[in-house]
Amino acid sequence: MDTKIGSLDVVKPPCNDIVSCNHTNSTAIQPCVPSAPINNCGDSTLGGHLARRLVEVGVTDVFSVPGDFNLTLLDHLIAEPALNVVGCCNELNAGYAADGYARARGVGACVVTFTVGGLSVLNAIAGAYSENLPLICVVGGPNSNDYGTSRILHHTIGLPDFSQELRCFQTITCFQAVVNNLEDAHELIDTAISTALKESKPVYISISCNLPGIHHPTFSCDPVPFSLSPRLSNKMGLEAAVEAAAEFLNKAVKPVLVGGPKLRVAAAGDAFVELADACGYALAVMPSAKGQVPEHHPHFIGTYWGAVSTAFCAEIVESADAYLFAGPIFNDYSSVGYSLLLKKEKAIIVQPDRVVIANGPAFGCVLMKDFLKELAKRLKHNNTAYENYHRIFVPEGHPLKAAPKEPLRVNVLFQHIQKMLSGETAVIAETGDSWFNCQKLKLPKGCGYEFQMQYGSIGWSVGATLGYAQAVPEKRVIAFIGDGSFQVTAQDVSTMLRSQQKTIIFLINNGGYTIEVEIHDGPYNVIKNWNYTGLVDAIHNGEGKCWTAKVFCEEELVEAIATATGPKKDSLCFIEVIVHKDDTSKELLEWGSRVSAANSRPPNPQ
Repeated sequence: MDTKIGSLDVVKPPCNDIVSCNHTNSTAIQPCVPSAPINNCGDSTLGGHLARRLVEVGVTDVFSVPGDFNLTLLDHLIAEPALNVVGCCNELNAGYAADGYARARGVGACVVTFTVGGLSVLNAIAGAYSENLPLICVVGGPNSNDYGTSRILHHTIGLPDFSQELRCFQTITCFQAVVNNLEDAHELIDTAISTALKESKPVYISISCNLPGIHHPTFSCDPVPFSLSPRLSNKMGLEAAVEAAAEFLNKAVKPVLVGGPKLRVAAAGDAFVELADACGYALAVMPSAKGQVPEHHPHFIGTYWGAVSTAFCAEIVESADAYLFAGPIFNDYSSVGYSLLLKKEKAIIVQPDRVVIANGPAFGCVLMKDFLKELAKRLKHNNTAYENYHRIFVPEGHPLKAAPKEPLRVNVLFQHIQKMLSGETAVIAETGDSWFNCQKLKLPKGCGYEFQMQYGSIGWSVGATLGYAQAVPEKRVIAFIGDGSFQVTAQDVSTMLRSQQKTIIFLINNGGYTIEVEIHDGPYNVIKNWNYTGLVDAIHNGEGKCWTAKVFCEEELVEAIATATGPKKDSLCFIEVIVHKDDTSKELLEWGSRVSAANSRPPNPQ
């Protein structure tokens, strides 16, 4: 666990375009959002300094839950004109919102109170850590005078040791700063924020409740912004890795490329597309990388997910004699219960700072973006795998036409969802069958797509939808949430309304935890049915723009979509879709049985 980083290059830019979100491999500092006006020379306090730093790195919205230890800090965040404090219903959703915000903006932040708030937000921070998202978690801590005493404080477990919260955060953040004096506050805050950006992981900052309003010389007005020294590849290692990889791939007959989720943390998406353009290989993505590779690319063949891949994609990838995976994560979910038909001796695995070719050799200190760009110059054009795909490809059929007023089927629902997508929309898919149904959607150019595959925490999507929509108000977010997941985090539909968001939420009501039913069924997977539209109407309570509908058949669905995208296009639209409890995608049925088999393996002989 890092506790400090190397020196920061201090610069004075000619404007307030401060620092790049795509910092990991960048060689120049560019703004990650249009520059916002900084409150110059107004607040030389700790709280003012933190507010300005957040704005400088691209955070213009902070998600918070007030508590007595963070109230003064919140006063100073609110006082920053370029910063908007979004009050959430609970800390878990505030963390999920910061997660969604970071996916769209490159960095997110939340502010909670000591221990009761900190421990409540832990699950969201752990999810952000697993998904490699830079997230700044700020906690209002005890009065600085109480540290080192035998006093027992409220919001604690009744012991004079205040380090319990810190210890919990140590395993799910890459840096922890406890600010209980002003002398090193500036250094700790700046180091924490810069470490989050450099490592693309969450950080923890605890600030004593009596410090935010105190002036100190280190928090001078108009602070000099910091920039991040770019990481560099080892030139000899890069050359050797490219030479070995080019030799390996150029002798292959039908090589393919597969993009993985770590393309984001490596800021290598453009370099990956450049490589695909240059070599002509068939191009696929792993499920958790959907949205990071343009699906309108001429050689795109779909999602590679083993036995539940999109049509004809697995056949092309697994029959290839060489495959380059850029930024993959192979876990039990992405490997469909460890059932992928891949061979290590055929694979080049490119991680953000490492390249492994087949069973060896391996090259460290080689950045993915640099490697892919250089490799593009060395590969011979070879479109054999794509031609094979084109030769065997059969267009997917359409769902059976529904009879008038026939109960709605999920495959009919997503047939209509496909028509809603454009470059002005973004898709959020909740853990569950929405994973599989949304994977089959074809994303138009510019359409966003997010889901939480590595951590897979049900309920994530409500907060993430709030944060993502707040980060990119120019897009209309379309969220797909199961009824079981919605029951975990439903409250922050209230915050979406208060923030005047125009999201469309499709609540898929099938009576339980369907993804868990397909892994292992039991009475615990059946939930109490709610009147979901009635609940959202009650949350609306006549304040803000909100429209709800409950649909049972295709005719009602078509009417609801027309209303949500027409007369109610500026409203938050909540459409409850009633489907049969056993109406699932075929991919979930296959995936569930394979994950179940992996979970139920007997112990190894002792």
